[in-house]
Order: sequence, then C-alpha cells, then structure tokens
Amino acid sequence: MHTLPLQLRFNDVDMMGHVNNAVIMEFFDLGKSHYFADAGIPVTPEEGDFCVMVVHFEVDFHSQIHWLDNIAVTTCVSHWGNKSLQVTQQIVNTDTNQPCATCRTVMSGYSRSAAASAPIPEEVKARVQRYDETH
Repeated sequence: MHTLPLQLRFNDVDMMGHVNNAVIMEFFDLGKSHYFADAGIPVTPEEGDFCVMVVHFEVDFHSQIHWLDNIAVTTCVSHWGNKSLQVTQQIVNTDTNQPCATCRTVMSGYSRSAAASAPIPEEVKARVQRYDETH
C-alpha cells in the first residue's frame, strides 16, 4: 500500500473549521498521481500512449479533518479488470490511525492515440502488483 503524507494549508480549512470536502478530493487525486508514478504507470503523454482515467468515484466521509491534524493518503489497486481497475484510498489521521474518508475510484485504461478505452497491458498490471508487494 502506498502512503503519502499530506501537508495541510491554511486555505484548505473552511469557515466550519475543518478541511473542505472539495479539498479532500484533491488529496485523493494527489495520492493516485504519486501512486501511479511510483508504481510505474504512465501519467504524462511523454511516458507513452497508455494511461488510466477516472470514470467513477464514490467517497464516504468518516470524521472531520482539522487544521493541525497530521494526515496521509493511502492508495492501492483493489481490483483488476480487462480494461478497468478499482483504486481504494483512505485519508488517515496519522496520530490516531483513524480513517477520515474512504474513496473508491474506477479507472479505465485509455489509449491517447486512439482516444478510446484500451485494455490494461499485462506489464502494467505486473509492475503495479510488484510495487504493491514491496510497499
């Protein structure tokens, strides 16, 4: 499982005194980007034709995140399909190990040149599985 510590900024906090839900979505995106880059899945056009893109996500909010909380986002692929994968993530309070939010994202393989969905190459699956086994 990939873990990325997050630094809260003053402007992440809304008038209710907690981190805004829209900001939490940015944290999940940041976690996915770092996870895929670290695992070797292409994230920029310069890295190749194949990439993955979000087609569905759902979030459960468990507890508030406040200005001085220490948090991290965890990320892993929880299911593989032929042309899609499911990513499961949590924002975790690192002082209490309690989850603050859980996100499940379905992503589709995508060919930039064909501008269409594409099967996930076996080498990409293997690379991510090896990464997950060592982290």
